[in-house]
Amino acid sequence: MALSFFPSSFSSYIVFLLCRVDYFRFTNVLLFSMFIISMALKFYMSRSRKVFLVDFTCYKPRDALKCSYETFMDQIKQVGVFSEESLRFKKNILNKSGLGESTYLPEAFMRSPPIKCMEEARKEAKTVLFGVIDELLTKTRVKASEIGILVVNSSLFTPTPSYVSMIINHYNFRVNVLSYNLSGMGCSAALISVDLAKNLLKVHPNSYALVASTENNTLNWYLGNNRSMLVTNCLFRMGAGAVLLSNRTSDHCRAKYQLMHIVRTHKGNEDHGYGCTYQEEDTSGIVGVSLSKELPKVSEGALKSNISTLAPLVLPISDCLRLIFNKVGVKLFQMKSFSPNFNHAFEHFCIHPGGRAILDKVEKSLKLTEWQMEPSRSTLYRFGNTSSSSLWYELAYLEAKGRIKKGDRVWQIAFGAGFKCNSAVWKSLRTINPGDDDKNPWVDEIDTFSVHMQREA
Repeated sequence: MALSFFPSSFSSYIVFLLCRVDYFRFTNVLLFSMFIISMALKFYMSRSRKVFLVDFTCYKPRDALKCSYETFMDQIKQVGVFSEESLRFKKNILNKSGLGESTYLPEAFMRSPPIKCMEEARKEAKTVLFGVIDELLTKTRVKASEIGILVVNSSLFTPTPSYVSMIINHYNFRVNVLSYNLSGMGCSAALISVDLAKNLLKVHPNSYALVASTENNTLNWYLGNNRSMLVTNCLFRMGAGAVLLSNRTSDHCRAKYQLMHIVRTHKGNEDHGYGCTYQEEDTSGIVGVSLSKELPKVSEGALKSNISTLAPLVLPISDCLRLIFNKVGVKLFQMKSFSPNFNHAFEHFCIHPGGRAILDKVEKSLKLTEWQMEPSRSTLYRFGNTSSSSLWYELAYLEAKGRIKKGDRVWQIAFGAGFKCNSAVWKSLRTINPGDDDKNPWVDEIDTFSVHMQREA
């Protein structure tokens, strides 16, 4: 039986051997091809996917919620808890704040007398978040059911159910959506949320991520007379921003920006940084957020730490070498510190408008011009400090001014309690035509803003 396996004639045996050789050759080629294909797939799956910012929106409240200096002072007098000294202090802070006469405060504050309760806080949260997400879904033509990742941040207001549950319930998101609710992260939380979404998009192919950023004013008004806690009442205003991120290759053609870098710096290991923005009770047991006088200085130090990590990623090699040699010279020979020129790396700057003093510090540290500071100062003037969403109002300002051209690089810088400095670098994928977006919050009044008006405010 075993001999019958072999061919009977010599010629047939030769043919048999040739067929066996071809068979083994084919098998080897097939196995090698499968190996190459599997390695290529592994590389494709493990490589860093590009993250695109498809579009974004900023919430613009209705005109009835505009709050001038006079309206602000009249409303806080009705609360009946502030001393005359505190009222004078608030007025002085307003005059120096850099805020204009048309910022917005929630409906609860504008009532007579103002109201502070959970129901009104939820109402503010739903108003701004549903409003800004509605606009984003309309602009991008993306359905809520298509979104696989949802990240929401709000520092002080943490209701149960959470913000993400509120949004999932309202829009009927799919049951397996990856949802994250960030709190206590301060004004830099928008970039932390983007960083989280970016990392999730790396491992979830063909996905959309929705990032929503806001802060709640209704329930976080300080009703005491501690000066360091009264400042927040004067600076923070109503607003929200929503961003749609994607790792889909097909979105490259319609996306506005590509995320190039995110650098996060945390100075919580230093006590003076950790405590410069601190939520606590005053001597009367009233909860508020205390802002230290050292805040601008701490912000400057955190920015320098952030720059030391970001600089090698974005600066030309010549500037990087000069920066390295300067660091050695400072330590060994007490040389004067060298500040790199970031005009070589970026066309536009969006710096968190935490207040006029912080913007002044950053302007001096980075040696920026008034034109480069205009988006930040204009945002502070028109919308106030809307916490983490402020960066998106600044980017919207640049778009409304028609400054974003294809290939431009935008540097966003944000500061947050803890103390943190986070930055993001975006590259514009196309020239943005201001006339294409009638939902831009600046569209009706952008021509009234100039470089100098905010310094004169």
